[in-house]
Amino acid sequence: MDIAAFLGIVLGISAIIGGNVLEGGNTAHLVQAAAALIVFGGTLGATLLSFSMRDILNAFKALGMVFGGRSATSAEIIEDILGILVKARKMGLIALESQIKNIENDFLRKGLNLVVDGMTPAMIKDILYQEIITYEETMKKVSKVFESAGGYAPTIGILGAVLGLIQVMKNVTDPSKIGSGIAVAFVATIYGVGSANLIFLPIGKKIMNRLKEEVFIKELIIEGVLGVESGVNPYFLKARLNAFLAEHEKSEK
Repeated sequence: MDIAAFLGIVLGISAIIGGNVLEGGNTAHLVQAAAALIVFGGTLGATLLSFSMRDILNAFKALGMVFGGRSATSAEIIEDILGILVKARKMGLIALESQIKNIENDFLRKGLNLVVDGMTPAMIKDILYQEIITYEETMKKVSKVFESAGGYAPTIGILGAVLGLIQVMKNVTDPSKIGSGIAVAFVATIYGVGSANLIFLPIGKKIMNRLKEEVFIKELIIEGVLGVESGVNPYFLKARLNAFLAEHEKSEK
């Protein structure tokens, strides 16, 4: 579980509600089914029109990346690769076949299967890097789904407010209903602007940040898999992978 993601959403929404209460507002006025239907239904419709169903389904699946726990760290991946290399040098690559299925990381498991299948280093590198490219393209499109939803929501919120004001104008002859009617109308704007800036846009940004981390882990795995294939000395591979990690950390500063 990503505590920062949950904390961010809870803190953001709580700040809005808390500020409303401190100003003397009633939280019950912020719950409007019609406004929610207009904003979230309209945003979903506009997003569906902009992207394919596959993109939308991938976007829902990507929520696991946003709120779920992180994958294995770089240090853990390096230790796993070194352990595999030691066994390969002792027992041979074929002996790894029975152990590969126990590896949790899908990308590492796939790379080692390519090694056991006897593919050349160039082929292994090409196949794995092509998978990274495909994964990047998919996740970037997923990020755009949430960014687009964040762009549509405020505008649809304004549309909901206008629709609410139209209903207020129908009751203009009854002053007692005007104030409450206007309050209800502007709840749609709150839903639109709030969901865009507290949920949709931050999720899109989070996905891109996670994507950078995962792409680096995959590139690290490729270096490790190639080292296992060549049967290099474990100390040499450890130094090379740590240097790869240090270079990445330096570029991130």
